[in-house]
Amino acid sequence: MTALIHVSALYRYPVKGLSPERVDRVDLETSGFFPGDRLYAVENGPSGFNSVAYRHQPKTKYLMLMRDEALARLRTRYEDATATLHVEGDGETLAAKLDKAEGREALEDFLRRFVPGALKGEPKVLEAPPQHRFTDSPIGYVSLINRASVQMLEDELGVPVNPLRFRGNLLVEGLAPFAELDMLGQVIEAPSGLRFKVTKRTVRCAATNVDPETGARDLDIPWTIDKRLGHRDLGVYMEIIAGGGLAAGDYLRVVG
Repeated sequence: MTALIHVSALYRYPVKGLSPERVDRVDLETSGFFPGDRLYAVENGPSGFNSVAYRHQPKTKYLMLMRDEALARLRTRYEDATATLHVEGDGETLAAKLDKAEGREALEDFLRRFVPGALKGEPKVLEAPPQHRFTDSPIGYVSLINRASVQMLEDELGVPVNPLRFRGNLLVEGLAPFAELDMLGQVIEAPSGLRFKVTKRTVRCAATNVDPETGARDLDIPWTIDKRLGHRDLGVYMEIIAGGGLAAGDYLRVVG
């Protein structure tokens, strides 16, 4: 019998590169994205972004943890109903309505002060078009992190490894270490009838080297995975092939 996969936590990242937000339950739509995830990004100098004729851009065009680890020191919270991002960092606080020009400008001014050395040009808050999100992968609809894979890294490094380094939407338990990488093409079902199809392994980058609590660049995660397994993958991307609800504590099963 195939082991059940326990969803231990759900997370979203409303602004690319900024804080995770834990959620208890979400409703996912067929061929959609994780709700409230990567709705915004902050352009780091001209990126070529076009909201009408959108084309996926590499994360290097935006402020992000791979290069700008100071962002991890910020604590942010997004209110869906008012499109307001609350930001705390270095003794400053900000409440910016990201659906208004003045709110976006306030966040841009805050980031000019907070990460001046990281900026290649003028920062600009961008909103994702309806059918797109600022994910690292153009097919990165929903991301899954296997807690056992993270545990193997902890054993290898001899120190705790926060799973939030991997910035996934689903944190799951019940799989063998790195078993998620062998699930390409498989279909996973939730009790609600929600179905995911595993589409892509997630190649880890230097963003995972940054402690999400302190902003310290204190580990070398990709190199550690490579040394142990000969690749730099941990976690997978999934496509939603049948919509439905998902809650922390649910059990998923492989159905095909």
